[in-house]
Amino acid sequence: MGLGYTIFAKPFLAIQDSEKAHSRALKLLRLMVSNPITRGTVSLLYKPSKQVPITKFGLDFNNPFGIAAGMDKRAEALRGWEALGLGFMEIGGITMLEQLGNPKPRMFRAGKSKALVNRMGFNNPGSEKIALQLNKHFSKHGQPRIPLWINLGKSKLTELEDAPTDYATTMQRLWKYADAFVINVSSPNTPNLRELQNDEELKKIIDSCKAVNNTESESQGISLKPILVKISPDVDDNQLSAIVNTARSNGCSGIIASNTTTSRPSENSGKEQKVFAQTGGMSGLPIQTSTTEMISKIYKMTDGEFPIVGVGGIMSGEDAWQKICAGASLLQAYSGFVFEGAALTKQVVNGIEKKMRQNGYSTLDQAIGSAHRDD
Repeated sequence: MGLGYTIFAKPFLAIQDSEKAHSRALKLLRLMVSNPITRGTVSLLYKPSKQVPITKFGLDFNNPFGIAAGMDKRAEALRGWEALGLGFMEIGGITMLEQLGNPKPRMFRAGKSKALVNRMGFNNPGSEKIALQLNKHFSKHGQPRIPLWINLGKSKLTELEDAPTDYATTMQRLWKYADAFVINVSSPNTPNLRELQNDEELKKIIDSCKAVNNTESESQGISLKPILVKISPDVDDNQLSAIVNTARSNGCSGIIASNTTTSRPSENSGKEQKVFAQTGGMSGLPIQTSTTEMISKIYKMTDGEFPIVGVGGIMSGEDAWQKICAGASLLQAYSGFVFEGAALTKQVVNGIEKKMRQNGYSTLDQAIGSAHRDD
């Protein structure tokens, strides 16, 4: 939220419990967009002055920048993300069953390193309640003006062998509300979830979700919804290649790189060591380079023909530009909003537009993967 956020709000939020601060920020955003006057003020302050349109997965985006899953687990602030000028939004992760998640405290902030460590554990109301909430929102406000993605997770109580049914049930319940779905098999905070990234198990989940997609598409006379897979940054190159090939060969539309990591920075202050000693997934600035490198690897192994959504450590327009040049078509942030505030959207989108002009690109597609062509 610009200079005001840096001077006033950020220090205040820093002394609060991280999860409570997150919840209060969502409530404030929802309140601010609850009437036309304050909603217009939010847009005036934070909406980018430039548009960087792009079409991917058959969807039109005003710009390539959106919020990552975890920022709005319960779909509480849908109109808020629109008002901030984001290109798209992803809610969830949503599981088939309602669950409280892991015991608190479960979210920790390392301010100097601009990093978050969380072990939330897919806390969410469950797919049935989310369906009711989305139905209420759509009935009152209409369909969102920006694409709405839904992140699908596995319920903790569901055995691994029953995971395909769990994912498919959530997708079926929420199908008519989403513009795209994300299969999340890479969170480090649900026991053994990452085992579902192996070829056979991932294929079963994709096939189960594709079956729902086909059935709902035919029954409602609407086009198939894009299905993407969100992967872990902790896989080696062979595992990465296998996951990407499985997703691509089984009809997924793209890949999201990446989720949070179980690794930790090699250098940090003694005060922050307490944060990094916590179990859970780390996001934020420390994973910026590794996620950009992962995007580059995926782009190379697919010859730039499999769309990549880049997420991890985006704190500025320059960070976003690096991921686009590495091969990302779309971008997402989570920790960046925590540490930079709502003004991050304007910084990123206007920054991308400026970089395009400087490099002589008239469309974003021309910039995607440009680092490989420069090589």
